[in-house]
Amino acid sequence: MGYQVGREGSAGSWLPAGLGPAPRRASPTWRQFLAAQASGILACDFLHVDTVLLRRVYVLFVMEIHTRAVHILGVTAHPTGDWTARQARNLLVGLGDRGSVFKFLIRDRDSKFTNAFDEVFTGNGTRIIKTPVRSPRANSYAERFVGTLRRECLDHLLIIGERHLRPILAQYARHYNSHRPHQGLQQESPLHLPAASSTSPPGSNICVCWAT
Repeated sequence: MGYQVGREGSAGSWLPAGLGPAPRRASPTWRQFLAAQASGILACDFLHVDTVLLRRVYVLFVMEIHTRAVHILGVTAHPTGDWTARQARNLLVGLGDRGSVFKFLIRDRDSKFTNAFDEVFTGNGTRIIKTPVRSPRANSYAERFVGTLRRECLDHLLIIGERHLRPILAQYARHYNSHRPHQGLQQESPLHLPAASSTSPPGSNICVCWAT
């Protein structure tokens, strides 16, 4: 309202009423949490691709936050709950012993992520973190990958169908993980990080699982 209130004046008004200063934040911010726990976080999401035959197909992927390594899990026109759960099991099989490293999985509240999908990860000791409604920035790593995939690959192609899209995504995943420089990784690629090369053999972070 245009009035300036000094610290002494405001304190004199609040303290008699039993109102102290606002408490300090006890828990870390979302950004601090992601930075501190990056090595143990997976982020997953769906993206859709419209074909030249006017059909929409869906792509399920998972990203390792620390290394930015991406796993293309499946492509389908009908992503049912059973289908997504099967892709989750395939991912854990592909990760092998490394699957126990991941303590958190970030996902949105899409109905395609069913209880069966969550139970695959919780059974592995991974906690599911659901992002708030209409908050894409809460899953910013996955959202950024979708944008990168569209700008660098899908926007330049006419996709005929699922069989056409699968090898394209497989080839892009190899490029993304093995050769593409990442600004957040000091221009290194995920599989060329010192930490990644010392803990897993070359190529182990690439997981392409196609459902039948």
